[in-house]
Amino acid sequence: MSEVIQITHLTKNYYTDAGEVCVLKGVDITIQSGEFVAIMGPSGSGKSTFMNILGCLDKATSGEYFLNQTNTTSLSKNDLATLRNTVIGFVFQGFNLLPRKSLIDNVALPLVYAGVSLHERRERAKMMLKSVGLEPFGTYLPTHISGGQQQRVAIARALVNHPKLILADEPTGNLDTKTSQEIMQLFSDLNEKEGITVVLVTHEPDIAEYAKRLVNFVDGKIQHDGPTTRMMEKAQ
Repeated sequence: MSEVIQITHLTKNYYTDAGEVCVLKGVDITIQSGEFVAIMGPSGSGKSTFMNILGCLDKATSGEYFLNQTNTTSLSKNDLATLRNTVIGFVFQGFNLLPRKSLIDNVALPLVYAGVSLHERRERAKMMLKSVGLEPFGTYLPTHISGGQQQRVAIARALVNHPKLILADEPTGNLDTKTSQEIMQLFSDLNEKEGITVVLVTHEPDIAEYAKRLVNFVDGKIQHDGPTTRMMEKAQ
């Protein structure tokens, strides 16, 4: 099992009119290929900043971050964007779909940046929509489907580049309980059956229980890192 994420002594500081604010305070963590990790913590604990750094959307103040064996510390913005587009699939709370583009075009968007031909983009997008149960809706606009279906489209978009890692930020935050369970089961299936590494942020303990490992942030540090209750009960 290889390491998808290896982080050592990670810090992140922001500078405000009131002075320097230390958001992350020496974080150390390793996530292996095929893990399913939930990240929790109160507002202001540093988990969102941490996820931004994981996604190569922000850079740490100090420390090292290896993503898929690549040291991101000294990479340029262009190199970070290339790494991000080839290794990571993103799923957000707000779906972030383009309202005037069809579902196929939304799913295919990461392939545009990867320079994939139009024909292959559409074929791969159709295949991903099929994998999340939305093949018949390819020509629909996002406004013509439900919130749960929109999140399935967002997951298909995250998968279209065959990423090593899915980062999901509050993926069920805008969904009802039943739909949330369906979306989390989809993540579980991707992890169990496809071996895709999943890291998600959530405020909801019941959502975190779909993961195998729970990491709790408090005041910029990891306070707890261990198996979820479900995994501990399974091991007994």
